[in-house]
Amino acid sequence: MLRTTGLRDGGQEYPGQELLSIGQVSERTGVARSALHYYEEIGLIASTRTAGNQRRYARHLLRRISLIAVGSKLGIPLSDIKRALAPVPMEKVPTETDWLRATEGWKNVLEARRRAIEELEDRLMGCIGCGCLSMQACSLLNPEDQLAREGAGARRLETPGADEEEAK
Repeated sequence: MLRTTGLRDGGQEYPGQELLSIGQVSERTGVARSALHYYEEIGLIASTRTAGNQRRYARHLLRRISLIAVGSKLGIPLSDIKRALAPVPMEKVPTETDWLRATEGWKNVLEARRRAIEELEDRLMGCIGCGCLSMQACSLLNPEDQLAREGAGARRLETPGADEEEAK
C-alpha cells in the first residue's frame, strides 16, 4: 500500500493519511467505483495518483464517502451534500471542529428537507380529503392554473403523439 510523504518526527505516519485503492474504498464503503469516480468529478471527494496513474484515496475520506452515500440514499441532492461537507477538508485529516462545523450544515439541510416533506404531506392530505381533483384550484398539481395556458382538456395525462394515434 502506498504511504503519504507527510511523516511526523521519527517517521510515524499521520493517522488516517494512509492511501487506499479505489477497490479498497469501494469494498469498505459499499459505494460503487463508478460512483466514486463521479463523486470525484463533481468535487465531493479527491484522490491522488500513483506513478501508474491509479487513484489513491486518503483513509480519512471513508467517513466522508459514507456520509455522502447515506445522504444520497435519503434522497438529498449531491449539491446539498457538497455544501454541507464544505467545511470538512479533504487534503488533511479533519478535526473534531471541522466535523462540528459540517454538522451545522447537515442540520440545515435536514431541517429544510423535513419541512418540505411535512408541507407535501399536508397538501396531499388536503387533496385526499377534498377529492375535488380541480385542476383550476389545486395548488399542488397545477399552481396558479398554469395548465390552462396550454388549452382545454387533460394535459397531464396526454403523451406526445397521442393525437396522431387517435386520428388513425
